[in-house]
Amino acid sequence: MPRRGNHVGLLAARNWSYLAMTQRILILGATSAIAHAYARLKAKEGAAFVLAGRRTDMLEANAADLMARGASSTALVAADLADLSAVEATMAACRAHSATFDEVLLAYGMLGDQARAEADLTQARTLIDVNFTSAALWLLALVKEAALTPLTIVVVGSVAGDRGRKTNFIYGAAKGGLERFVEGMQHAHASGRVRIVLIKPGFVITPMTDGIANQGGPLWATAEAVAGDIVKAARSGRPCVYTPWFWWGIMTTVRNLPRAVFNRLNI
Repeated sequence: MPRRGNHVGLLAARNWSYLAMTQRILILGATSAIAHAYARLKAKEGAAFVLAGRRTDMLEANAADLMARGASSTALVAADLADLSAVEATMAACRAHSATFDEVLLAYGMLGDQARAEADLTQARTLIDVNFTSAALWLLALVKEAALTPLTIVVVGSVAGDRGRKTNFIYGAAKGGLERFVEGMQHAHASGRVRIVLIKPGFVITPMTDGIANQGGPLWATAEAVAGDIVKAARSGRPCVYTPWFWWGIMTTVRNLPRAVFNRLNI
């Protein structure tokens, strides 16, 4: 059951201005480090949350933390968000706690192991379904049930989707496909009340990247730094934001390398 609080709806003008203190926020993948860092920032503003994810124990711990930080209410939906057959049912469970949302963060994903996925097609399918197929279905479900009030959907993608690279092309292809899907939805809703923002992080120190050696250094960001950029991007409404900012330049270079040069790189 949700923890009760002062539930004041967001009254947004046509220019997407934020005119009220309380937002109703749905977080898909609320147990991820980036999602929780984002939620902590929004809790300070008194936001009301519906937190969706697989692990009830982590959802409960995160909800308690958000309430202590100023959230007006929290409600929990324990579900496998990557279950393709259950997206609409899980969406209904989220709606049972809040008829409308002002902001949605789609933040779940799976990095996986490239070598194992190449050898095991079941693992390859899982990577694609988690990072692309289920995310695309969630976006369709969110837009289909969007209310008359403005809705901002923030999607966590990855710089890995900018160009296929031998070290992670399965994960990268899924994130690249998600970016094309988001672009199409942005085009479809360019003149409507739904806006979709794509966030493209580089290397982030989170439990998902624990298996990557040599973490740290100038190319690595914290979940808190990425969360701050997510909050800014949601307010600005920019269609695509790299985080940290310098990844725009890095990936522009990578995308434009001649194939003959690119093929000699071990990346």
